[in-house]
Amino acid sequence: MDPIYLDYNATTPVDPRVVDAMLPWLRDGGGNPSSSHPWGRRARAAVDEARAQVAALLGCDADEVVFTSGGSESNNHALKGAAWARRDTGRHLIVSAVEHPAILEPAEWLEKEGWSVTVLPTDGEGRVHADALGNALRDDTILVSIMLANNETGVLQPLARIGRVLADHPAWLHSDCAQAVGKIPVRVREFGLDMASLAGHKLYAPKGVGALYLRRGLTLEKLVHGAGHEQGRRAGTEAVAQVVALGEACRLAGSDLDATMTRMSTLRDRLIAGLRVHEPELVVHGESVDRLPNTLSLSFPGVSAPALLDRIEQQLAASAGAACHGSGGEVSGVLAAMGVPAAIARGTVRFTVGRFTTEEEVEQAVALLARTVPDLRN
Repeated sequence: MDPIYLDYNATTPVDPRVVDAMLPWLRDGGGNPSSSHPWGRRARAAVDEARAQVAALLGCDADEVVFTSGGSESNNHALKGAAWARRDTGRHLIVSAVEHPAILEPAEWLEKEGWSVTVLPTDGEGRVHADALGNALRDDTILVSIMLANNETGVLQPLARIGRVLADHPAWLHSDCAQAVGKIPVRVREFGLDMASLAGHKLYAPKGVGALYLRRGLTLEKLVHGAGHEQGRRAGTEAVAQVVALGEACRLAGSDLDATMTRMSTLRDRLIAGLRVHEPELVVHGESVDRLPNTLSLSFPGVSAPALLDRIEQQLAASAGAACHGSGGEVSGVLAAMGVPAAIARGTVRFTVGRFTTEEEVEQAVALLARTVPDLRN
């Protein structure tokens, strides 16, 4: 049997309903959406419907959605595209210390190309403070990029407050929303966002498709040059089947979001409550602040996270990416930015529940960890 899957923040299974929506376009949807004949018009209609479905989930208009290959491309396009488009206005960018590498690495690349980058610190819960952003703003600041939900801890950033700080400043506000979309309400206008990134495989669509919300009136330098696809904003013939899948995934996410949030938080809380019966000294990162309802980042004191996951990998799939990367035992940059002691960080495992997680699986995971952790510690 496959192991119990508690790694939904890494990727989600494709929902069978999403598969059903995309299959016709894999079997006989061969038209190019840019073609004027009936095959092309049918493909264009499917792409347009999917664009409207994504927009409905984000609270924007359909013409503000650009389809991409995924979250990393969306993030790169937002940062590099804004930097090059606004280079005559200013060359200063602001990001947070707990961003995904798909934000931090483009920022580092831009720094090598002559831009100035400020990395905002966080508090012990991993949150950026709006006052710190206000102090970091300069006249030449053109872009601020702050994620909505952290992929490791699930901690939510105060985007609405951050948006208000920028209300009278010309800098654009971008957010990597890949981990948040489909788990909590994400309304880009309420947050004051100019750009937002999402990834299909984080909300039960296939890998290889994503989107970038680009507020109407903004122009980015292209990341992918070529023909005039996506209203001239991203070259490349649209992958109709994957785009349709993303649209259906967004429709499903919006149809029962409140119930999903309640169910996810119930499963997550059941997991930690069960574990604390056996391990009362567990450390839960971000426990006292708003978090994603499905995410549990916790440390087993005195235990190596990689060793624990190696021991249980045939029975339970989780992630050590929230604590250590690679065999060198490097402490997670997110936990380091939060000031988590190295010994606690090295014992941190991320468990994330999802749409197909059952109560029985949570109970089985608790029983497995209750047996394994003391054995490793001893």
